[in-house]
Amino acid sequence: MPKFSYVVKDKSGRTIRGDVEAADKNQALTILRGKEFLILKLETGKGGPGFFSFSFSGRKTRVTLDELTIFSRQLATLIESGIPVVNSLDILSEQVENKGFHDVLDNVKESVNTGLSFYDALGRHPRTFPPLLVSMVRAGETSGMLDVVLDRVSAYMEKSNTLQKKVRSAMIYPSVIIFMAVVITLVMILNVIPVFKDIFSGFGAQLPGPTQFLINVSDFLKAYFLVFAGAVAAVCVAVKMYLGTPVGKLQFDHAKLKMPVVGTIFRKVAISRFTRTLGTLLKSGVPILNALEIVSETSGNLAIRNAITRVKDNVREGENIAPPMERSGLFPPMVTRMIAVGEKSGELEKMLSKIADFFDEQVDAAVSGLTSIMEPLIIAFLGVVIGGIVFCMFLPIFKISQIVNF
Repeated sequence: MPKFSYVVKDKSGRTIRGDVEAADKNQALTILRGKEFLILKLETGKGGPGFFSFSFSGRKTRVTLDELTIFSRQLATLIESGIPVVNSLDILSEQVENKGFHDVLDNVKESVNTGLSFYDALGRHPRTFPPLLVSMVRAGETSGMLDVVLDRVSAYMEKSNTLQKKVRSAMIYPSVIIFMAVVITLVMILNVIPVFKDIFSGFGAQLPGPTQFLINVSDFLKAYFLVFAGAVAAVCVAVKMYLGTPVGKLQFDHAKLKMPVVGTIFRKVAISRFTRTLGTLLKSGVPILNALEIVSETSGNLAIRNAITRVKDNVREGENIAPPMERSGLFPPMVTRMIAVGEKSGELEKMLSKIADFFDEQVDAAVSGLTSIMEPLIIAFLGVVIGGIVFCMFLPIFKISQIVNF
């Protein structure tokens, strides 16, 4: 009997992976549904007869955070106005420009029409709807406050999107300038310096050391450019493959948090995302253990994720959130103390929101400061590199009388 590999969520929201033996996929579905699992993925196992996979998420649908934010905000408004979920989905699917997202919404609408709960219908498309959205919709349906919860999740997405755009925009400018500097430097070394070399060869004299060094570098790159480019590409591929492994990703994520200047920004972004996500989930009625699992999956940093997983394990054993967070060493004392105060006062959700707002402002200030510092540094870097090359090339001209009389 063939085996089928599955990824499901149980009633507590815990993700479970495993194999099930069944005559076909329909029987495997029946077995898993009988155990009251939410099926995220089902595919033919390695020992099965087929070479294709089956997944409720269908084809890969690229949906941006902006699209999800607008969808959540509009859906909250429609439901608040008294329009049923099915009719709301019908209205929104007609307004979506993304064809893949339109098809997903149609599928969700059909699933709800057949009697499936809204959050189960969303959970069938894990590549489109993140676990955070599905869990909050589940909490909203259970509490009868779906419109309020959707409004909260859209506000959360808007703030998260704004934070991401700030960090991304701060990194684009230096990346473009550095790329242009590398291109200009290569063009000068491969095309401009050889012209000067031909001019200097007529002098019949020894060139200044810096000029001769640049000419040697130019000759080497022209002779072995393909080998050099291939070596650089191979190193980049090897590094990317290593960073794709759990050990490599963990080391890189740890290193990101310890980098000078930018490491502080990465840490503040991670803390802001953690506190805002956890606060939003708890405020919407999601159980603490489920909320911590979702937060760990959406942290974006493996080091932070492992720390949150340890926090969740300690909370499951009866401990508060703050002590294991403090032991991890990844969270500033101010954060753990404020969370401890929130737990003791029964205002944890409000305290988490305040922490997130504070770190959002810190990230905004840090990004603005980094941008203002990097602009003169990049200009100075370009001046040193490009100016240094130009100076070395014109150095023989400055000393032409000495060279000619040599």
